[in-house]
Amino acid sequence: MSERVILLVEDNVNDEELTLRALKKSNILNPVVVVRDGAEALDWLFRRGAYANRAEENPQVILLDLKLPKVDGLEVLRAIRTDSRTKLLPVVVLTSSIQEQDVITSYGLGANSYVRKPVDFNQFVDAVRQLGLYWLVINQPIPT
Repeated sequence: MSERVILLVEDNVNDEELTLRALKKSNILNPVVVVRDGAEALDWLFRRGAYANRAEENPQVILLDLKLPKVDGLEVLRAIRTDSRTKLLPVVVLTSSIQEQDVITSYGLGANSYVRKPVDFNQFVDAVRQLGLYWLVINQPIPT
């Protein structure tokens, strides 16, 4: 698979580990950058602060949790969609929230997909595998 980066925005260490294991188990070998709160996600995306000197390449896909410290996932999504540098990036909301309003707001802000994290590990692996296959193999990425 492509070597383009996956940006994982996840504050829960257990969910981070499960996601990374699921990607590996699904043979998705793209590098994964993990940021643990919304402010860090925005700094990484917009090359600010500690990330000011990172390479300019955008991630191929962003896996975004909603319940984040500092800046919540919906605000991160809003910032992504209102900036010309990032507004077209694929954003998959990957969250444990089943609140209907979170789904509606996420899509209203321009999320490309909304996936509820399954509780069962095998179901989680399957969900991540399907996400990876679609966003990293089947979907035509934005030219860089």
